[in-house]
Amino acid sequence: MLATQTKLYTVQFQVIDHQRAVTYGGAMEPARDRLAVLAGQLELKSDQNGLPVARQDTSAATKSRGYTQKFPQATTAAEFPAAVHDALALDGLLTAEERDVRKRVRTFMEQEVAPIITDYWERAEFPHQIAPLLKALNIGGGTIKGYGCAGLSITAAAMATLEMARVDASIGTFYLVHTFLAMLTIALMGNEEQKQELLPGMASHELMGCWALTEPSNGSDASALTCSAMKVTGGWLLDGQKRWIGNGTFADVVVVWARSSINNQVNAFVVRKGTPGFTPSKIDNKIALRCVQNADMLFERCFVPDSARLPGVQGFKDTNKVLALSRIMVSWLPVGMSMGAYDMAARYLKERHQFGSPLASFQLMQEKLARMLANVQAMFLMSWRLTRLAEVGSMSHEQASLVKAWNTLRGREVVSLAREVLGGNGVQADFHVAKQFCDMEAIYTYEGTYEVNMLVAGRGATGLSAIKAPSKAARQQQQHVQA
Repeated sequence: MLATQTKLYTVQFQVIDHQRAVTYGGAMEPARDRLAVLAGQLELKSDQNGLPVARQDTSAATKSRGYTQKFPQATTAAEFPAAVHDALALDGLLTAEERDVRKRVRTFMEQEVAPIITDYWERAEFPHQIAPLLKALNIGGGTIKGYGCAGLSITAAAMATLEMARVDASIGTFYLVHTFLAMLTIALMGNEEQKQELLPGMASHELMGCWALTEPSNGSDASALTCSAMKVTGGWLLDGQKRWIGNGTFADVVVVWARSSINNQVNAFVVRKGTPGFTPSKIDNKIALRCVQNADMLFERCFVPDSARLPGVQGFKDTNKVLALSRIMVSWLPVGMSMGAYDMAARYLKERHQFGSPLASFQLMQEKLARMLANVQAMFLMSWRLTRLAEVGSMSHEQASLVKAWNTLRGREVVSLAREVLGGNGVQADFHVAKQFCDMEAIYTYEGTYEVNMLVAGRGATGLSAIKAPSKAARQQQQHVQA
C-alpha cells in the first residue's frame, strides 16, 4: 500500500513540477525547494535533478534475504552487513595466511549461518547441519599439527574464531570448546594411541567434543573439584556432577576432569557418548548463547578403562596448559561480536529514516557509533598483541586474564550502544544486536568471570593475590613486616 501511494505521489509531483516549468519558464527553484521539503517529510528520495522519486522500502532489503514485509525500512541480519569496522586498517597486521583464513570463515558465516541462525537461537537449538560444512574451511583442530588437523598459527586460528563470533557467538563457542578445549587436551596430554583414535575424526567434525571441568559446587574455584575417579581392576569408576558443559548434550568425546583415589590429584579421562553411568541433560531457559547446548552431567559409577585416562595429566595445574590457549581465543570472541554489532548498527543507521533524514545524520547517533568503533579498534589490538606474545612464547596468565576481562567489559559497552541506536528493533533478534547483547553476558562470565580475571591481572601488577582472603597468620605476618 505504501509503495503504491509513494508512486502516486511521485507522479503527481512530477506533473506539478512540469506544469510550473512551462508556466514560469526557468523559475523552477522555489517549486523544487517546496517539493524537496514535502519529499523529506514523506521520506522520499530525489533524483539528480532534485525531483522526488518513489522511495524504495530499502535499497538493500528488497533485493536480499534480509527483507521483511512487516518492516521493510531496514535489512535484517539474514543478509549480514558488510564489514566496515576496520577504521585503522588493522587487517594489515595480519599475514597472508591469516587474512585467507579470515576471508574463508567470514564468507561461510555470512552465507551459510547468518540466514538461519536467528531461528535456531530463538528455539535454543544447535544447527547440526553446519558442523560437517566446517571441514571445507580447513580449520579443524586449529593449531594442532598432524592427525588431519589444520596446523594453523595461533593468530590464524583466532581469525577463524573472530569471524564466527562476528555472526554468531554460539557457533564461535562451539568451535572453541570442541577445538581449543577438548581436542587440545587430547593433543597435549594424550598418548599416541589416543591421538590417532580421536583427533582425525574430531578434526573433520565427524566426532564432537566437550570439556567437563566446572561443577555445581565449584565454578571459579575449579581446583576444588569433587568429581572422583576410583581405581578398580582394569579401569576407573567416575562419580560426581558437572555443570555448564558446552556441547555436552551431543558430544561424542567428553574430556572429564576428576580427582584420583590413588593420590588425590586431578586426572583427565575420555568418556564416550552412551557410556553406562554417564547421563547428560540440557540446561534450559538461558538468555545467552542459546544455540550452545550446555549440559548438566551426572556420573554414577561410570566405568572407563585404563586406556581412557590421559597420561599427560598429573594434576590440576595441567589445566593451565590448555586454558592458556583457550583464553586467548575467548578474548577474541567479544572482538568479533563487537565487530558484528558495529557493522549492523552502521548499516541500520543509514537505512532507517526519521524526521526526513537517515538516523546516521544525527549527532547523538554518530557519537555512539564512533565510540563503538574506537572500542573495536582497541579490543582488536589488545587481543592481537596477546596472541603475538603467545606465538613467541612470552605470554603470561596474568596478561591473558587482563585482555579477556578488559575486552569483555568493552564488548558489553559496544553491544549496549548498538542496542540503543537500533531503538525498538534493538530488542529483536532478527536485527542481530539483541542476540549479541544477550550473548555477551555469557562471554563476560565464562572461562573466568570478569572479577576473577581482573584479580589475576591484579596479582600480576602487585605480586599479591587477592583471590582468597588472607589467613589470620598471613595477616599477622604482614602486620609484623609493616611494623
